[in-house]
Amino acid sequence: MTLTNKGSARLFKKSSLTVALSSAILASISFQGVAAEDDEITKIERVQVTGSRIRSAEAMSSAPIQVVDSTAIDASGSLNIQDLLLDNPAFGSPAISRTNSNFSTASAGVATVDLRNLGSNRTLVLVNGRRYVSGVPGSSAVDLNTIPSQFIERVEIMTGGASSVYGSDAVAGVVNFVLKDDFEGVEFDGQYGESSEGDDESRQFNFTSGLSSSDGKGHAMFHLGYSDQGAVFSRDRDRSAVDQFSGIFFEDDPVANPNSVFDAVSPFLSSFPPQGRFSAGDETFTFNDANNLQNSFSANGGDGVAANGFNRSGVRTIAIPTERYLFASNGSYELSDKHSFFYEGTYAATTTVSELEPFPFASDDIYANGRVPIEFNVNGEILRNAFVPDDIYNAATDTDGDGARDIFFAKRLSDIGNRGARAERDTFRLALGFQGEIADGWFYDTYYVYGKTKEQQVSGGLVNVQSFRQGLEAVVDSQDLDDDGITDEAICIDATARGFNCAPVDIYGFNSLSQGAIDFVSAPSSLSTSVEQEIIGGNISGDLFDLPAGTVGIAAGFEYREEFSRSEFDALQQAGLNAGNAIPATEGSFDVTEYYVEANIPVLDTVTMNAAVRLSDYSTVGSTESWNVGVDWEVMDSLRLRATRARSTRAPNIDELFSPPSQTFPSGLNDPCLGVTNSGGGGAAGDACRTDGGVTTNIASNGEFTLNQSDLQGISGFNRGNQDLKEEVGDSVTVGLVFTPENLISGLDITLDYFDIEITDAIVSTPRQFILDQCYGGGDTSFCDFVTRRSAPSGNNSAGSLESIDSGVSNSGGLGTEGVDLTLTYSADIGPGAFRTRLAYTYLIDGYSIPLPGADKDEFAGEIGASEHKANWNFGYKLNDFDFNWSLTYIGAADFDDQFLSGFGIAPGGVGIGSVTYHDVQASYHISDSTELYAGASNLFDKEPPRILSGVSGSSTGTETDAGTYDPIGQSFYIGFRSKF
Repeated sequence: MTLTNKGSARLFKKSSLTVALSSAILASISFQGVAAEDDEITKIERVQVTGSRIRSAEAMSSAPIQVVDSTAIDASGSLNIQDLLLDNPAFGSPAISRTNSNFSTASAGVATVDLRNLGSNRTLVLVNGRRYVSGVPGSSAVDLNTIPSQFIERVEIMTGGASSVYGSDAVAGVVNFVLKDDFEGVEFDGQYGESSEGDDESRQFNFTSGLSSSDGKGHAMFHLGYSDQGAVFSRDRDRSAVDQFSGIFFEDDPVANPNSVFDAVSPFLSSFPPQGRFSAGDETFTFNDANNLQNSFSANGGDGVAANGFNRSGVRTIAIPTERYLFASNGSYELSDKHSFFYEGTYAATTTVSELEPFPFASDDIYANGRVPIEFNVNGEILRNAFVPDDIYNAATDTDGDGARDIFFAKRLSDIGNRGARAERDTFRLALGFQGEIADGWFYDTYYVYGKTKEQQVSGGLVNVQSFRQGLEAVVDSQDLDDDGITDEAICIDATARGFNCAPVDIYGFNSLSQGAIDFVSAPSSLSTSVEQEIIGGNISGDLFDLPAGTVGIAAGFEYREEFSRSEFDALQQAGLNAGNAIPATEGSFDVTEYYVEANIPVLDTVTMNAAVRLSDYSTVGSTESWNVGVDWEVMDSLRLRATRARSTRAPNIDELFSPPSQTFPSGLNDPCLGVTNSGGGGAAGDACRTDGGVTTNIASNGEFTLNQSDLQGISGFNRGNQDLKEEVGDSVTVGLVFTPENLISGLDITLDYFDIEITDAIVSTPRQFILDQCYGGGDTSFCDFVTRRSAPSGNNSAGSLESIDSGVSNSGGLGTEGVDLTLTYSADIGPGAFRTRLAYTYLIDGYSIPLPGADKDEFAGEIGASEHKANWNFGYKLNDFDFNWSLTYIGAADFDDQFLSGFGIAPGGVGIGSVTYHDVQASYHISDSTELYAGASNLFDKEPPRILSGVSGSSTGTETDAGTYDPIGQSFYIGFRSKF
């Protein structure tokens, strides 16, 4: 195996040394792609590995580092590097991906990574060892859509705290993308693919070139890339084609039948139909398929009654279409024998399109009491609504005491069109710097980095609530209200609204709104975001002095960084007047000045220690300190032991600090009052529920506390930032061994590492289920201040149903994870060709969060998204011009969320899902020295994702599974070519 001297290993030109690269290199690095080449003596320069700023002839690390090289990237067929990285068991389910963000009000289609399931904000993403601008406003999460996969030389993944070397956000670890920098010539590649269902069409085209100046002092590379991934809709997968809901919510005794969580209540159609549903007096009306009025309504049908509800899954999206244009360039120029200039430039233009069902609109979105008047006093004359059918009008009564008949309505705004957003994101990053040698054995680099991400998003399918109300208040004009000489036409009552071209709104029946009404009430939402990052830094490293065991190496440096973020919706969205979430503008900034020093100390011929400390001064939280101590011990030629103890800090990001109350609609919640009766029982939760007037009203009407479909799906709430946050502190320990038995089994390398990360004062939002459980029987009634229930029936919703649950960000009790990583690589000549294999396995011993100081641990290890056992196993065989790769990704069995189950009285671990294994293959053939053809399949055996139904914690809306963890698309195929000249 040969470790080529590329990427960060060439950031500084050093004195060349000839060293043997065999077990020493493998002692610190495990490769994802294993080249089938013999070990050899390679001439390299001093190198720098991720996790250290000290450059050494031996690429050793006391912390575990895994590497995904360009060979593995090519063999995966992935258009986005996120897809490949998620196969590595060190990564948890991403907060945002193409398949789990269709319902996001912002950042839909962004691709993030999350080491150890500790959150994307705790995984620091670097490019060539330097920070990269965020792609998500208010956070540090990088959008991997902006990093061109075909321009990546390798990805170095270091788990465990690394704040002492790189600063904040490296609590869980570091992902360092090392870009190609020494390519000569021209390379073209193209790829096309689609799923076996004929959707998820994908295509990519890339052009890469590299050239050197005639005098050999300068070198530059350029990369142009285009990729396009198509949509996948819920209706095109059997499991998600029709709205459904988990049967556990309707089970009389969930404890006796916990598997009812898998029993789909289907169809579970929306009670907001396009034709409208109308409550007038004691009667309910709707329109049948022929658009004729009927005085009955049944969302899901039954007993010979046709279903009148709306199938939202017929419109929802599983995978968001994503189009990318990418440009990247880097280069350097030797100013003298010992000094050079370098640059890196990246520009990415990404377009994503989300689509979901038309807006569910109801009376209580317009009128505070939820009652829509259908009679109006106009100049002393009582006039009726211009469009209300006679049967509805005659059945209506005055329910609010204002002297006019009123009704309640619920209508899916299909006339306005589907909801969704088109987001155009632009990311620009430029790094400039100088590097060189200032004395024998002493090297420096200085750099300036500027990055900016901006987004323009336009959302459709929304309406101006005030305009809709003005259009509803329309009568047949018998008095010539607008003085145009025309009577007996429908007209808006409000004269001011008429001056703005108010068009009467007809809500009765299918396709009832006129084009004029659609134009008047439509209110597309817009979002504008901007994230900016500026960094100035410098490093110096060299040999300090000699000890009997070797030379003490040292590195020191500084970094000044400014971060700014702004996210601003249009005025209607901010006020919640377009029927969508009320989301105010968020804006904030901070700066930080940091200094660090790092030392590498040879204690004995076989033992090396390293240590680092970083002091930081934030404009928000003040001074912080990070440090690490590690040791690497060569027990024998074939065995090394390594250990690291680190303390990392993470300062709160802009969103966590400055976000004003922003509306959200949470899912996967279980109301503790469900099933409670007035006859006692239910324990402390039952007693707490019976103190609420709305709950007792519900019980009196139904015999027990019950919820309808709108109650289950209509909970709102606000999220808040907190400017009083302080930094969180993570303590990590890694202990491992590296076994390279070259004399016993040539080509075999094994690493085994134990990790333990504990974060105190972790910055988290208090989980809403935790708030509910504490309020109702949990012993802390102060949490009831964040819960609002309906005191009486309101429109679609029952008395006592949850109206809203608010949550805020705070320094919680903590987060933690503990486990073991095993990697095994082996390569050998077998038969006429070369065989290679790599296994990466993670056993998650423990994982937990503590919602607030003093609270019990909420265990997540072994739950969906954090299986105890995860592995990825690759096999490859190369025979002459033919190369074959097979990859197996194993996700172990998992349980449903403990808090979710406890709401039904089910013990932790009482119900879960089985393991899943995905198979991906690729075969390639070199038809000439310069051209390669390849073809492959992802999810070769079309493995269905586990059944995680709507309503259950962990279900991604519209997919009926956890689409961040499992493959919701299914089997897909691709073909492509690569040509190099």
